[in-house]
Amino acid sequence: MDRRKFLAITGTFTGGSLLLPDFLYSFGTQTNLVLGEQCLVFIQLNGGNDGLNTFIPFEDALYANLRPNIAISKNEVLNSTKGMGFHPALKGFATMQQNGDLSVIQNVGYKNPVRSHFRSQEIWQTAPTQQEYLNDGWLGRYLDLQCKEHQPTAGINIDNIDNLALKGEEPNSITVKEPNRFVVKGKAETESQLSTNPQLDFVRKIANSVVEGSDEIQKALAKSAPSDVVYPKTDLAKNLEWISKLIKGNLNSKVYYTSLGGFDTHDNQLAIHKNKLTDLNDAVFSFYTDLKKSQQLQYVTIVVFSEFGRRVKDNGRGTDHGTAAPMFVIGGNNRGKILGRNPILSDLDNGDLKHEIDFRSVYASILKNKLHFDASKIGIQNKALDGLF
Repeated sequence: MDRRKFLAITGTFTGGSLLLPDFLYSFGTQTNLVLGEQCLVFIQLNGGNDGLNTFIPFEDALYANLRPNIAISKNEVLNSTKGMGFHPALKGFATMQQNGDLSVIQNVGYKNPVRSHFRSQEIWQTAPTQQEYLNDGWLGRYLDLQCKEHQPTAGINIDNIDNLALKGEEPNSITVKEPNRFVVKGKAETESQLSTNPQLDFVRKIANSVVEGSDEIQKALAKSAPSDVVYPKTDLAKNLEWISKLIKGNLNSKVYYTSLGGFDTHDNQLAIHKNKLTDLNDAVFSFYTDLKKSQQLQYVTIVVFSEFGRRVKDNGRGTDHGTAAPMFVIGGNNRGKILGRNPILSDLDNGDLKHEIDFRSVYASILKNKLHFDASKIGIQNKALDGLF
């Protein structure tokens, strides 16, 4: 019997969560839910989202002066608070903030910023101390310590390619694009069948992980309660709908990850950015509504971020690669606040925003407050951000 099933039978408290014994469900409980089980959902905006046109410092005269071709009109900004407001495409984000379910973290970045998409994404995904190159992701390192034994679905990446953030020494995560089609026939090998060759054993462990993960995912989908929320017909919305089904089907993964590309807006930014933010808004708000109706939102913390922001001054048609940008945290009983100062457009670093909050401090806060985990155990030495939860 594996550890998860043993805990379910004994009804043990673990990590602040109560796992109900299976025999109780014969007495009228509708779904096999794990009460209080926290999980994280990361939405990565690839290409470098323009934070200044996402959460907009519309009262700062320098905003319009430095962006004569792409500035959003004051009359269009949504949910204005302390001189900041959302892009008009982000009506759902404005509603979530008004509901007290969305926090904005201003000016997030890191020292000596890198403007390469690949390298900056890698830095966010591995969370190095001094920009050293790491083979494992920060979430993969967390799962290596969290999973006392191999758990193939501890992390789920809904995508076509693996995500470095989830890579660890053990295969505790799975990448899958269409969960309902992820059916692998076969039987996992037992430990007695493994060889003395460590490389071959690792390959077999991955193969076993795929088989076991496929079984767990199909079981969760079968148990997932139907939803009356109609998601948009976009890739991100479909990915988030899958994640909702897996959460409600009691897969009990600690981390879910997905992404949305197309934010590299060097040209034709007004139209492209509006379309991308509309995709983001509609998908996330449907996911949020689904979780709220199923009473899961308090257990699910959604994190939206990009590898860097854009330059403050426009280039005539768009913006080039920049540095600091806002992060958004939704659900998980966050405080619904705006953390950090408004972007200071009068004090730039060679035309770029100066970062004020290190992204690793946000990671440390999420690990500490939602997963009761000490971030220093995976090499993150930054102090946890206060005021988020």
